[in-house]
Amino acid sequence: MSKDRFQGKIVLVTGGNSGIGLAAAQGFAQEGARVAIAGRDPQTLKAALASLPGDALAIQADVARLSDLDRVIGDVVQAAGRIDALFVNAGIGFFAPIEASDEDLFDRQFAVNVKGAYFTIQKALPHMQPGSAIVINASSVVGMGLPNSSVYTATKAAIASLARSLALELAPRGIRLNVVNPGPTETPIFDRMGLDPEAAKGMTAQITASVPLQRFGSPDEIARAVLFLASDEASFVHGAALSVDGGLTAL
Repeated sequence: MSKDRFQGKIVLVTGGNSGIGLAAAQGFAQEGARVAIAGRDPQTLKAALASLPGDALAIQADVARLSDLDRVIGDVVQAAGRIDALFVNAGIGFFAPIEASDEDLFDRQFAVNVKGAYFTIQKALPHMQPGSAIVINASSVVGMGLPNSSVYTATKAAIASLARSLALELAPRGIRLNVVNPGPTETPIFDRMGLDPEAAKGMTAQITASVPLQRFGSPDEIARAVLFLASDEASFVHGAALSVDGGLTAL
């Protein structure tokens, strides 16, 4: 594997200020890319930017707002002229049984996870040339049921379906689109689910027991799969969904 797979490439990562997004952004930058990251939290965005080598760019934005997406794409194109690889990673998750779910919980997750992903791709496409690549971060839950997470899992199933249709639509343009499906991963999203500490501990133990490798994955392990799908090493990989989940959905 070449250590300069992305030399001279321009890469945009949404949700690049923490977790899988940050690990991917760091990987892209270490392999020669000029990286732009977008995220909502100014503090984590600032810290993430400081961790990126090279002439990186950080843009505070909420992907659920189309005006913010226009600004993100505009800033990247103004600074670098194009987008060679796009990692559609920004996402949120809140777990609750159906009786405890309300309209706000439903709307917020669909706005970020589905609407945000869709319009990120739409607005980036005019600035992507043949040979460019898009990777969407979905989840291992797209192929399984998960109690108390009906809204979250529905958003991930939606973007997995979106990816299949867009892969066919973008093929004539020479733009590859693939999906990475992470399994349980040690990221800040588990701290934002609204669970009390005891419930979170129990959930973590239950999930770990269900993974054949008996552990959570690391953001770096997911990022390596993302970089592969975005690289020329995957030049004949299109419309694929790569599970990186310790065997959770395969065994």
